[in-house]
Amino acid sequence: MSQQTIEILKECIPTFTVLSDENRLMILHILFEHGSLNVNDLTERLHLSRPAVSHHLKIMLDAGLVAVEQHGKERYYTATLQQAGERFQRLMASFVADGCIQP
Repeated sequence: MSQQTIEILKECIPTFTVLSDENRLMILHILFEHGSLNVNDLTERLHLSRPAVSHHLKIMLDAGLVAVEQHGKERYYTATLQQAGERFQRLMASFVADGCIQP
């Protein structure tokens, strides 16, 4: 495996961390399906407490899988999968270049 592939894998670690948790996957799904929601909206759709949802959103925000906008006192979150998708495309291309997988 090339050094380039290793570096791309390192870039993907925060995304893999987010995707490794079923609750965060559910949050991503809900945001993708419903668009921009605040913590209360998400909490109503999940079996999690408000602090737990906030905790997951912080991890997702740090990983770049959600964006946040302030509207008055409320913060609204949206799924932002473009960068993660681009990283995965680069990773797959690097795997192909290394001969790890067939195109």
